[in-house]
Amino acid sequence: MSGERILQTEEAIKTQSIGKVSNSSPKNPSRVDINNLMSKVREEERKQKKENLVFFGLISSVIVITGIIASL
Repeated sequence: MSGERILQTEEAIKTQSIGKVSNSSPKNPSRVDINNLMSKVREEERKQKKENLVFFGLISSVIVITGIIASL
C-alpha cells in the first residue's frame, strides 16, 4: 500500500467512527434529527428561564433595599 492510500483509509476510519459517535446516523446527510433540535431548544429555554430569574431577583433586591433605606 502506498502512503497516500494509507492516509485515505485512516481518514475513512475516522469519519466512520465520528458517524458512529453521534446518536443518529441518517442514511441521507441532508436529513435532520428532530430530537436533537428539540433538546437544543429546551436547553436554550432553560438558560433563558435562569437568566430571567436572576434578573428578577436582582430587581427585587434593589427594590427591597431601596425601601429599607427609605424607611430609615
